[in-house]
Amino acid sequence: MASSSSGTMPTEPPKLLDQVRGAIRARHYSRRTEEAYVYWIRKYILFHGKRHPREMGEAPVKAHVSASTQNQALSGLLFLYRAVLHVDLGEIAPPPRARTPHRVPVVLSPTDVRKVLESLEGMPRLVSMLLYGAGLRLQECLELRVKDLDFERREITVRRGKGQKDRRVMCPESVREVLCGHLARCGCSMKRTWAVVWGE
Repeated sequence: MASSSSGTMPTEPPKLLDQVRGAIRARHYSRRTEEAYVYWIRKYILFHGKRHPREMGEAPVKAHVSASTQNQALSGLLFLYRAVLHVDLGEIAPPPRARTPHRVPVVLSPTDVRKVLESLEGMPRLVSMLLYGAGLRLQECLELRVKDLDFERREITVRRGKGQKDRRVMCPESVREVLCGHLARCGCSMKRTWAVVWGE
């Protein structure tokens, strides 16, 4: 195989799904959005016999999306064509959007919450206490770093939360005590500001 004039081997362009991931990360979308978009785009390609989406145009998109009740499928395919392939699909009539049924939420009483927490041990218990006591989302909790904890002010800083926004939440005293104990057992000094709280 012939080499380039610089003496280096020509590199292959990134695969389509890698391009999708790169475009999503460049826009700082969440991990879950990335996983959902890649899932639906892969499913779309497999459904059409592994043809490259650029070869198919808008007709398969309209047919595929109109038969789907998944909002994420539509969003993922539109992202692929507009942000990655830079293909103008023209006007696509919006399909019937999937609607979340309106149901009365199940809310645990304080007594029920205590029973649940008392049945847990170790790290699952501490994570659950943070979710309930500080109002963190699961991914926000799992990505906490020591630098996000301010025990003096009893605050937790959530980095890049929903909408890529930072916010501060209160750290309840009961959670603070258990969290301090967890960090001490892990040998994690507060000076190690970039250490992941869970030791990952």
